[in-house]
Amino acid sequence: MATGLAVAVLLAGAAAWYATQRRAPAGGAAPPRSAVFLGSDSCAGCHQAEHAAWKQSQHARAMQHATPGSVRGNFADAKFTYNGVTSTFLRRDGRYYVRTDGPDGVLADFEVKFTFGVEPLQQYLVELPGGRLQALSIAWDTRPAAAGGERWFHLYPQEHVGHADELHWSGRQQNWNFMCADCHSVDVHKNYDAAANRFATTYDEISVGCEACHGPGSAHADWAKHPDPSVANQGLTVALTERRGVHWTISPDTGNATRSVARTTDTEIQVCAPCHARRAQIGNDYVAGKPWLDDYLPAFLTQPLYYPDGQQRDEVYIWASFLQSRMYAHGVTCADCHDPHSGKTRFAGDALCGQCHSLPKYASATHHHHAEAGEGARCVSCHMPATPYMQVDARRDHSIRIPRPDESVALGTPNACNRCHAERSAAWAADTVKSWSGKAAQGFQDFGAAFAAADAGLPGANTALAALATAAREPAIVRASAITRLAAAPDEASAASAAQALTDASPLVRLAGLSVLDVLPPQEREALARPLLSDQFRSVRIEAARVLAPAFAASATLAADPAWQRAQAEYVASQSYNADRPEARVALASFLAWTGHEAEAAQQFAAARTLDPKFTPAYVNEADLLRARGEDAKAGDVLRSGLRAVPEDAAIHYAAALWLVRQHDRAAALQELAHAVQLGPQVPRYAQVYGIALDELGQHAQAVRVLEQALHRWPHDGAIRAALAAAYHDNGQEAAAAQLSRVPEGR
Repeated sequence: MATGLAVAVLLAGAAAWYATQRRAPAGGAAPPRSAVFLGSDSCAGCHQAEHAAWKQSQHARAMQHATPGSVRGNFADAKFTYNGVTSTFLRRDGRYYVRTDGPDGVLADFEVKFTFGVEPLQQYLVELPGGRLQALSIAWDTRPAAAGGERWFHLYPQEHVGHADELHWSGRQQNWNFMCADCHSVDVHKNYDAAANRFATTYDEISVGCEACHGPGSAHADWAKHPDPSVANQGLTVALTERRGVHWTISPDTGNATRSVARTTDTEIQVCAPCHARRAQIGNDYVAGKPWLDDYLPAFLTQPLYYPDGQQRDEVYIWASFLQSRMYAHGVTCADCHDPHSGKTRFAGDALCGQCHSLPKYASATHHHHAEAGEGARCVSCHMPATPYMQVDARRDHSIRIPRPDESVALGTPNACNRCHAERSAAWAADTVKSWSGKAAQGFQDFGAAFAAADAGLPGANTALAALATAAREPAIVRASAITRLAAAPDEASAASAAQALTDASPLVRLAGLSVLDVLPPQEREALARPLLSDQFRSVRIEAARVLAPAFAASATLAADPAWQRAQAEYVASQSYNADRPEARVALASFLAWTGHEAEAAQQFAAARTLDPKFTPAYVNEADLLRARGEDAKAGDVLRSGLRAVPEDAAIHYAAALWLVRQHDRAAALQELAHAVQLGPQVPRYAQVYGIALDELGQHAQAVRVLEQALHRWPHDGAIRAALAAAYHDNGQEAAAAQLSRVPEGR
């Protein structure tokens, strides 16, 4: 079910747009001390230096109560106008308020309860009914005035977000309970009550404290009173010892370093990953040291999050970028470069890279070809270029790559050279780089051409993807991303790669392999996916359950399999945990319907529409399931409701057109297809089906025009090419049809 897959992907993408009170309800009084989490202040007695460094870090100030000591913004009756609304920031009776448009669009005063972040910007959290904390979309630029800061600004200056938009500060995309809390506090429990549609979110420590990375501290505190060498990890849930006793030795021949002992685990990186990766949360029992894939579902190197060559595009939070780097492959960990307590880099400037790379060799004009004192001489300028997010927050790409302006010419990807030399062309940059050594630059990341070909739908792309998927030299994140792309154009290569991926040592690759099975008929999935119901990691198990759900009814033994019973329960629990989101409700509804719980599925679809009446998949998916069950009349009712709620959505019109075709009302279907093409010009399928419909209704000339325009836009789409050839034939253009069949698709 393609729409179900889209919802699953949406859930993965939606989960991570944003990155000292004891077990305190948001804005409430503190209940008794936890028996497990003790708070960062309890660590200070034995770890004074680390605690002092942490106190000055952004982790320690990730979220704070709004007080004169934490608020950086101007609340002295300051005004800011956006989209025709003038907001006022003010103080009253020692509290902070914003007068702005609320959920109903009416100006009102809202109290600022918490600060969120500190540099280079600070956001503010406002409490709304139902236990909701919402992040204001107007933020304070904490940079110095000389750098353009000390001002209010809007996070979406070009989008004209109104009160009915999900990006409005009162909307679900700015909801702290789901979007932000898990990474800005310690031991967060969302506690969403689906029946009452309200939160009772709690945390053990308001900001990111010691126990976020070291695990709950009570057993360690007990151990410290009576040290016992037999107690694992000194009572902590994780031992961050991968760097202990390790040193890097720089070779005088290459100028590069080798780790004294190979890193065979990635414990430290997994501890950082939950908050430094683009991911969806699927559970709520994570503590440091537990496999993070038990509670989180990561995003891969796919559009629109990344460029085809793996450079960051959207806000992706480092993890997947770093996993594709040469540094990760050679054993570097996060703490090799970053002090985990202060959050600062271990050394300033090029000295940071000089830990592993000879500065006499690399910090010289013979290597970087720039003026010694200029920006171009800095290692990070070329190898870790920064992209600004949230308008002012520049974050460096941690794929740590060699600049490839030649790939910019071939693939349209950005490069570090033209970030500084914006007035020059990528071809100029490529020629310049080539002139330095006499050859084009070569980087560790070599998958850009294959990913770009697949993203463009070029013929033969699957062959290159299949080769990448099985290449031992490639990082697991790259192989997984290659396999994910195979699902877009299934063939024998993709099926074979998926089957091999399901037994791969990497859980990332196994996850990706499961996604390809969505293109197989349900009855062909069971043999491939069923073994993964017993996978080591919960994220893989629940993905296997999702893939197998459409095969449930036809299976004679699946229902009685204990592995299925466990995995399907985990899947239901993961979606129920996110029941505050319409995409989770739709995913759960689809799963319930496939597994024979039609009444419960209908309730979940209805709940999704209640949460967001404009959430298109709630209508499209329910209609498709009703069609599959032979209840097409009910499917039509659902789609008509969707058209009334979201008349500007192309997917609704397309689904309605297919429903009308099944009702033998082709004239009305043609009108809906025209709407779909107009509203969704970026979807080739709409244009293809519209052209076929025109041709079948005898409007051959119009069909030719529509399909010619589509082929011009998507010249490698075989389905559009075939439809146009048929339309040429039906329109009496035999020569054009013959010519089209002679032109290779890749040309």
